[in-house]
Amino acid sequence: MARFLVRCASIAIVTALLVVGAWRADARDDGDRDAQSKNMKLVGFSDLQARSTYQPTLHKQVVNGQVRYVIYAGHHALAGPGEGQAPAGTPALSSFNPLTGRNEENGTSIIDVTDVRRPRYLFHLPVPTGAGGGAQMVRVCNRNGREYMLRSYANAAHEIWDVTNPSSPQPVHTVNRPDGSGGFVLNTDPATGPFIGAQVGTAGALAGTHKNWWECDTGIAYIVGRRGTDTAAGWRAGNHIMIYDLSNPASPKFIRDWAMDGQQPGSKLQPHFTTAPSIHGPISTGPAGGPLSAIPGVVANRVYFAYGTSSTGIMQIVDRSKLLDTSIPTTDFTTAELGHVVMNPDNGAHTSFPIGQLTVQDFVTDTGNDVGTVREFVVLVSEATANFCDSNQVRHLTFLVDISDPGRPQSVSTFQVPAASGAFCDRGGRFGPHASNEEFGPPFYQKLTFVSYFNGGVRAIDVRDPYNPKDAAFFIPAVNANTDLRCGPFKGTPNVCVPAVQTNNVATDDRGFVFIVDRANSGMHILRLTGEAARIAGLRGGDDD
Repeated sequence: MARFLVRCASIAIVTALLVVGAWRADARDDGDRDAQSKNMKLVGFSDLQARSTYQPTLHKQVVNGQVRYVIYAGHHALAGPGEGQAPAGTPALSSFNPLTGRNEENGTSIIDVTDVRRPRYLFHLPVPTGAGGGAQMVRVCNRNGREYMLRSYANAAHEIWDVTNPSSPQPVHTVNRPDGSGGFVLNTDPATGPFIGAQVGTAGALAGTHKNWWECDTGIAYIVGRRGTDTAAGWRAGNHIMIYDLSNPASPKFIRDWAMDGQQPGSKLQPHFTTAPSIHGPISTGPAGGPLSAIPGVVANRVYFAYGTSSTGIMQIVDRSKLLDTSIPTTDFTTAELGHVVMNPDNGAHTSFPIGQLTVQDFVTDTGNDVGTVREFVVLVSEATANFCDSNQVRHLTFLVDISDPGRPQSVSTFQVPAASGAFCDRGGRFGPHASNEEFGPPFYQKLTFVSYFNGGVRAIDVRDPYNPKDAAFFIPAVNANTDLRCGPFKGTPNVCVPAVQTNNVATDDRGFVFIVDRANSGMHILRLTGEAARIAGLRGGDDD
């Protein structure tokens, strides 16, 4: 790795940049010969046009009469190399779309992964803000026989596109409309413009967007954002939830705002808090009797809200029916809450994934007493944000929280990857957890939960005994020619920049494949389990090395 170090206080800058720049130009997409792994194998790869990627959403849909598996990948805004911290002269990051032959601001990539060994890039839908674009969050649902994509638009709005033909997205509620020549024009039509927000810098634009949830069966959407008028209205800083009925995507209906009590106008802060924890993202198990109710272990009629992201965290458990009950005033931010857990202030709640009710085998005895053997759990992930394990930030963890009594949740165990196991703090970029997968049902639910770990790749955590989570498998992609630099103070040098893999988010499908994407432009790796991890999930391949 030393040959890629870029030391800003040294003559080595020039030499190192020449090496990195030339090396980037020789991108490979045919494998990861230098990847590290345990019980995971690479089966497919897409370079995602070398775009920094946040969320991969796997959607199963019928296209031209055939069932297809499609990844909708949300991208961060196009930035300067090294997140803008690389030395002057570092080559600019690519924004080229080979499908159109044009440079495009980052948006949403659509990839057919039906054949995982040969992913097929279908479309890149840019976000034309004039400042790099970005559409981090994306969800896809079938509504009324058609497929719809809900996505964030930079930090300024939320949009809906018809992706029934994923190779040709059509606008439904959008900030801009295609102008027919490959460009976009501002959409000012109140009937078809964005259902919330506006173009960057214009009246009505939001001040923040991020991680949404959309119930495909009901159409209820939990939209994350902050209106430009919130401060004047008395809201404390940070995003909150705006709940919409998107059952008819062409006609969105606002239902109510939601936040942790203490953020809304006229409220008091939570005890021991000096700022209001803002929402990062929710996960809903839908209504009682809904599709998720049929999955063993799932507790329906709940919404799990994660606040704080990487500090001052709270995980909140909410009664969904009360949350949506129109007889309860929308100014009431307490009645729907079943309980919450306050985290150590150094950790936050990025993702709160409910793994439901599990029989804890070690609690089962031969006496016939089954009291307390079935418990309910949430996997709660705190996001690491510091490069080179900066000494100003504590190590972030993944927590297993017992919510059998939702009014009194309790953390019962943690999962972490020891930094020394791979010299991860010296590799550059972030090291630590970011987010879990969010898919319910076979083959992984209640057996393996996957957590993205930045330069530690993806980790498959055996959660069958939530009191003793184990590292069942991992895959760390190799740095490739598109991998961007990550910079920061390192061993006394003010700014060191190295190309560093940054596995950002993970998704799974019902075939047993795992999809990981990279925020440092390294692309999407498609994986399958082998060995003991495959056996845990009941998948073929358990005898592989």
